[in-house]
Amino acid sequence: MANSTYDTQTEVQDRAVLVSLVTDQVKRSGVDPQYSLDELVKLAETAGVEVLSVLSQNRETPDSKWFIGKGKVEELRAIGETLGANTAIFDQELSGAQVRNLEMTLDMKIIDRTQLILDIFAQRAKTREGIIQVELAQLSYLLPRLSGQGKNLSRLGGGIGTRGPGESKLETDRRHIRGRIGELKRQLEEVTRHRRLHRERRQKSGIVQVALVGYTNAGKSTLLKSLTAVDVYIENQLFATLDPTSRTMELPSGKEIVLTDTVGFIQNLPHDLVAAFRATLEEVNEADLVLHVVDASSDMREDHMKVVHSILEELGAADKPQLVLFNKKDACTPEQLEMLPSGEGYLKISAFDEGDLLRIRETVQNAVTGETRRFRIPADRGDLTPVLYRIGDVITTEYDGNDVLYEVRIQTGEYEKYGHVLENFTEG
Repeated sequence: MANSTYDTQTEVQDRAVLVSLVTDQVKRSGVDPQYSLDELVKLAETAGVEVLSVLSQNRETPDSKWFIGKGKVEELRAIGETLGANTAIFDQELSGAQVRNLEMTLDMKIIDRTQLILDIFAQRAKTREGIIQVELAQLSYLLPRLSGQGKNLSRLGGGIGTRGPGESKLETDRRHIRGRIGELKRQLEEVTRHRRLHRERRQKSGIVQVALVGYTNAGKSTLLKSLTAVDVYIENQLFATLDPTSRTMELPSGKEIVLTDTVGFIQNLPHDLVAAFRATLEEVNEADLVLHVVDASSDMREDHMKVVHSILEELGAADKPQLVLFNKKDACTPEQLEMLPSGEGYLKISAFDEGDLLRIRETVQNAVTGETRRFRIPADRGDLTPVLYRIGDVITTEYDGNDVLYEVRIQTGEYEKYGHVLENFTEG
């Protein structure tokens, strides 16, 4: 988190050994341990860490004291001393007690996957909202790790001598963090309120909202730039985009919609991060259409799609109308392209192919715009005119006696919300 005493960044270059524990539970989860470890290497490099070596162990369950077995701890120490490592990064989440036990034994900084992801987010946050959300997630992660199993704090259970000037430094830290979390939540609620007002204004104006989602590094930001012809930050790194970016995209009909890029998803995304970024990800909930961008060239394509679907479910947005864009087709083998699903709801594209970009715009237009309908509105029902403009694009207007005939290209989502008042005025 920026400007905080809890920042994990130091002046010393992190030189790390990466550690993975493959338990029976990991095997049952369906997560590929080797892919997860490879992803951890990319995460570490994204955070500016020099990766020296990787170490894996198979155990039925984690060791309660060290997480890995005692013999593996000694092996880790030997590797660290030989290579000059000052950090060990674990691919799974550690308890506070495990971190302290490992640090005391290894004389190395101990980081787990969650903390590493939080650190990357802290580096990438640029807007006030993003900075608040990252710090909130970091403090929420830190708070339960101020103590081990709680036995060392039994004397702090209450009563005389446990409050005021005599309280422990640990409890002081705990109260400070709780207070800071409360303050950050208040600040975030204010930011969220402003975002909600902007969203409501867009909705009232009838502007269509489309959200880009996908696994990290799937190419969402590149696609946003190609579709909207604006400069956005693009880099071949995990979490290159953190703060949401909204831009205007013109459809073939000339109608403009709002296209929003969102933070990339990743397997084992820390729960605190999902919670903290819920306000940002609400853009997905408010979208009329979700564009799910998939790196079609990745061997883990299907796993990535499952992760994205799982997080969309957690956000309550899994049932949103969705168009899957299999991106990076130019990097695919003919066999990979052949295996991709096709038909309605799927497009195989390259973000650099003008023909593909036009197909995306046409498909989005068809998805958010329904069929053309005609409405006969009596002259004395002028109150219905704004509804017509809200539910779609008015193509023609004709006058027939005391009635006005409107031809409207329906915007599906808006018609479902407001079209019921027009049921008795539909023609043809």
